[in-house]
Amino acid sequence: MALPEHPAQRHRQVAGLFMDRVRGTRSWDVPAPVAGWTARDVVRHLTEWFPGFLAAGAGIDLPRGPSVDDDPVTAWQVHCDGVQAVLDDPETARREFTNRHVGSLPVETAVDRFYTADVFMHTWDLARATGQDDRLDDDFCAELLGQMAQMEEVLRSSGQYGTRVEVPGDADTQTRLLGLIGRDPFWSAR
Repeated sequence: MALPEHPAQRHRQVAGLFMDRVRGTRSWDVPAPVAGWTARDVVRHLTEWFPGFLAAGAGIDLPRGPSVDDDPVTAWQVHCDGVQAVLDDPETARREFTNRHVGSLPVETAVDRFYTADVFMHTWDLARATGQDDRLDDDFCAELLGQMAQMEEVLRSSGQYGTRVEVPGDADTQTRLLGLIGRDPFWSAR
């Protein structure tokens, strides 16, 4: 089933699935598929990079919850609710976001393109680290794979993605997306 196309609705669904994985996490210190990260670091990454990105590009300050070290569940909930409030307010969602790397675009487009997609991909990291259901929406995997494959050189040079992991030629879309972004689709915490 495809995710909604409207940024507010898509974020609600993607962030809700991530919240399910957050609530299902029993140990925050288990290793995650990103080298050197734990399950807690997956939540930390999402709650720490995006507020500065949004503030710098659109002058929007998100509410801050407790530290991820103290309470990762509430930290995520406060952060997620803040992002959703931005998207649910039509005036704020259509406000201009400006960044020297991406130019100017509506806030809702910037959130969808850079943040919601990141939450979507990191859902696999948290789920895999914590032994939960790690299946992602196949249609959105295909959409992201198509977009990202066209700019693979830019992705690699950004330092935000690991080295491509080769996957079998007949791999499904999720496996191919994970390999493209530098994840070993067959990783396990062992």
